[in-house]
Amino acid sequence: MKELYELGFVFRGFVLVNHIFKNLPVQKEHGVTQDLRGAFISAINAFADTAFNKSSLEYLESGNIIFIFKIAEIQSGDNNLKESLILYGLVDKSKKKSDRLVRKFFEKVDPMLQLFLQKYSKANFSELNQFESFEQIMKDFFIKRPQE
Repeated sequence: MKELYELGFVFRGFVLVNHIFKNLPVQKEHGVTQDLRGAFISAINAFADTAFNKSSLEYLESGNIIFIFKIAEIQSGDNNLKESLILYGLVDKSKKKSDRLVRKFFEKVDPMLQLFLQKYSKANFSELNQFESFEQIMKDFFIKRPQE
């Protein structure tokens, strides 16, 4: 998916792991940290869930960038209840229709999301370094390797 800028997982407002495939065309972040991005993603999805009666937000558009969200539930080691896990992607939409990009994104990330859920269910999510190895898995899902 050549349109992909960034991919990551958010839990309780924190980015657990992310990978930047390419830089955004215009960086207007002015020091926006990974934690701020995670908090924003969690807050906007919590708002949609509350305001629209358990409906999840699939995507937001800003200029030529789409913020895509795929929501799942996972149980951490410190809670008996499942909580929201948000897989997010920042995608360039300048050449394609939003709905088509979102559908393509969902199809592509679903196996990776299932692998994450399987690997980290009932894990201690406060130990962020355990997720570092998953960044390579994220990268491998989207970067095509030449046939040998």
